[in-house]
Amino acid sequence: MAKIKDNTTDQTLCPVARAETVVGDRWTVLVLRELFARSHRFEEIQAQTGGTPQMIAARLKKLEADGMVTRRVYNKHPLRHEYHLTEKGAAFFPVLMALRAWGETWCKSPREGRSMNYTHLVCGKPAGLGPVCESCGEPVHREDMAGERTPKYQRERDARWEAFKAAR
Repeated sequence: MAKIKDNTTDQTLCPVARAETVVGDRWTVLVLRELFARSHRFEEIQAQTGGTPQMIAARLKKLEADGMVTRRVYNKHPLRHEYHLTEKGAAFFPVLMALRAWGETWCKSPREGRSMNYTHLVCGKPAGLGPVCESCGEPVHREDMAGERTPKYQRERDARWEAFKAAR
């Protein structure tokens, strides 16, 4: 039985359907989270997402092909690249922040606390969960925010990195 290719996203004006073809899976969103967290090297991205090398490589290649990520050489022998967000990729920030806000509100116990705290550099006070600063009411933009991981979340990330290095 031949598989029929679904071309509906190519033929629809629906922006949600089209966006989903670019960022519509867990691994892609986690890779983007890491790029926003300034993890630029393949090993850092793999360690923090928990994806296999093949999964992460495939997502990075697709993000590059879709114009959201660019590769930069950081070592010539052996050849190694860093991955950085393009303007198009950086424009995904409000979407990631909306996912964060929804996850903090609906997917965690209040006892767990937040994983990240953001300061709105415009007013110097806590930004909250956005899209507007909970302190001053102004819209938040990535370049106007400083994020700090909570100690508990930093320990979680450090443990993942150490486990990743130990397994190599």
